[in-house]
Amino acid sequence: MAYLVLANGDIYEGKRIGAAGDTVGEIVFTTGMVGYLETLTDPSYAGQIIVQTFPMIGNYGVIPEDFEGVSALRGYVVREICDTPSNFRSEGTLDSYLKSHGIPGICGIDTRQLTRTLRESGVMNAMICDEVPADRSAINQYSVGRVVPTVTVSKPQVFPAQGESRFRVALLDYGYKHNIVRSLVSRGCSVTVFPCTTTAETILEGGFDGLMLSNGPGDPEENVSEIAELKKLIGKLPVFGICLGHQLTALAMGGKTVKLKYGHRGGNQPCLEIATGRTYITSQNHGYAVLAGSLIGIGNETWRNANDGSCEGMMYPGLRCQTVQFHPEACSGPKDTGFLFDRFLAMMGGERLA
Repeated sequence: MAYLVLANGDIYEGKRIGAAGDTVGEIVFTTGMVGYLETLTDPSYAGQIIVQTFPMIGNYGVIPEDFEGVSALRGYVVREICDTPSNFRSEGTLDSYLKSHGIPGICGIDTRQLTRTLRESGVMNAMICDEVPADRSAINQYSVGRVVPTVTVSKPQVFPAQGESRFRVALLDYGYKHNIVRSLVSRGCSVTVFPCTTTAETILEGGFDGLMLSNGPGDPEENVSEIAELKKLIGKLPVFGICLGHQLTALAMGGKTVKLKYGHRGGNQPCLEIATGRTYITSQNHGYAVLAGSLIGIGNETWRNANDGSCEGMMYPGLRCQTVQFHPEACSGPKDTGFLFDRFLAMMGGERLA
């Protein structure tokens, strides 16, 4: 027996899965039908309890080759967990994975009703526990806080290019997904991953052809020192930012960000490329968005969410800098926007994009 207690007072009774012990976090939902392993290992979920809207999770087991990073989430909520996975690549059950990584979870609750609540009321704090607490101050007082330093690498890591090395790329790690590196090295880029605390001087002295800004968790405005370093870097070399990297770039350029009611999480977010009028289905995981109107005269909005109209991409004329809110490297679903990495290579090759 276990309970999920929401900050609004709602209580769901279910069955304990994963690690023992109580946990508190910001509860969010993701709509992906597949890709639960990528979700569990995405550092951008640091400080959060994840709700999977798809009813059965764990049916293809645990496949370490599909991991995107180290699990940083606070808890896991599913309708039904599969105890007997069937996949030739599987190396264990999802429940065993949660236990071994210290992630408490709960199953057997009405995740459809829970998702409706989060859509109508917005994301909120929650607790997974064995007994409903009389004092719920721990739920109300919880804050995700500044989590980027908890998920960044501790020292630089180098990944050689596949085949002939065409470019050298510095990647500032705010909680990067491994497939960002894979997408670059497969295109002939040698990638050096740097901690989020790395100075602009270190990057510029490294003689790199381009700078990659990764995804990551939390409120972008809390990363004051990282934003200060980006101000020194933008315009000095080609820049490609993804997710949090997109938001931090906007803040460095004088723009603003806002917290969304319940965010975009899943592999089915439609995004319009403004220049072509074409809509792409994208993979996303974020709770904040860039306010394009705050960058008028500074940058051009290049992508827009077809559901809510929020900004999904920016281009900064003359600075060889492009950023997107979604994940063009994602493999949990669509891979339609992988061409954005090719545009980044074009910038490093001397082409200036409008």
